[in-house]
Formats: sequence, C-alpha cells, structure tokens
Amino acid sequence: MHVEIEPKILYFGTSVVLISTLNEDGTPNLAPMSSAWWLNRSCMLGLSSKSQTVLNMIREGECVLNLPSIDLIPAIESLTLLTGRNPVPESKAARGYRFEADKFGVSDLTPIPSRNVQAPRVLQCPVHLEAKLVKVHPFEEPSSLVALEVHISKIHVEQELTMEDHPNYVNPSKWNPMIMNFCEYFGLADQLSTSRLAPVFGPNA
Repeated sequence: MHVEIEPKILYFGTSVVLISTLNEDGTPNLAPMSSAWWLNRSCMLGLSSKSQTVLNMIREGECVLNLPSIDLIPAIESLTLLTGRNPVPESKAARGYRFEADKFGVSDLTPIPSRNVQAPRVLQCPVHLEAKLVKVHPFEEPSSLVALEVHISKIHVEQELTMEDHPNYVNPSKWNPMIMNFCEYFGLADQLSTSRLAPVFGPNA
C-alpha cells in the first residue's frame, strides 16, 4: 500500500561533491554539496546563490568537482556548517553556520594544481572534474536557489580505478562513491546484475 508523504527533500541517492573554487583574494574555497547530476560532459549543480561557492563560480567562471569516496566522510563532516562568506548570511547564521577561511586546513585535505582551471583539486578525492561555468539558471523562484550548468573540461581519476583493457573507463566495481540518501551517508553495495539500460561498451569498444 502506498501512502502520501511530504519529505523535506527528494534525495533518492545522489553523489556528494566537494566543489573547489577561488575566492576574490585568490585563496581557495571548498564546499560539500549533493545536488548534482551529469549528462555527457555537462553537469548541473543545485546551490544557494547566497553561498561563497556560487559567488566564486559566477566571478571566476570555473570550479573543480571533486568526488569523494566513503573514507572521506570525516572530512566532509568537518566542512559542514562552515561558509567562506564573510559576513555569514543571516539565513545561514540562523542554521548554525560560521565563517571559515581555511577550508582545506580544517578538513585536513590537500590542494593540488589543476590543468585547465585556477581552482585547486583535492588530492584525497579519487575523481577530479575540472569545469567551466556555462549558464546560471534560476530555480524554484522566488528563492535563492540556482542551478549552475557547467561543462567538464578535464577529468582526473586514480589509475587503480580504471579498467585494465579500457584505460578511459572507470571500473564500477572499484569505485565506491559517497552517496547522500535522504540526508544520510551511504556507499554502494555489490553489483546486482549487468544493466542494459545504458550500456557503456558498444560493438567497437
């Protein structure tokens, strides 16, 4: 039997993303989020326009999407309720946010240079996606929410995650991303079956 409910959010399993950007003074900012989805080489990011990350992306036109694995949950938690925006917006202050300039330091994460963008990558994340901002889409007006459309310009993946016979493909049996499932952290379980919904390899792969 189905029942009608009114959940706070509709996170039916979405990837956690650490977005690194550059502040106006050239220092790095780092922010976790989990409203992201990909299509081909593009990604849509759902964020509040009051965040420092959005301000940085609009000004700089770029970012890095760092995908953490489940072992980085403590680092993600250390960044929760921190913002790089000073003064802290009233709406965030009311929810317990405080200003923190050194996001990499408080999370014990290591910045490393990117190839195509100025924002740093996060060494400890197995996947880095360098991205350029394409367009900002208002979302759920009237509200502060926006959907940021970005194009992935460079992809970095830990070599051990790639397939031995197909070095440009990630081996899904080795990649265990951090998933946000209705405000709780989850990893992935074992593969259940082979999917024909979106096959990776064609006849010429």
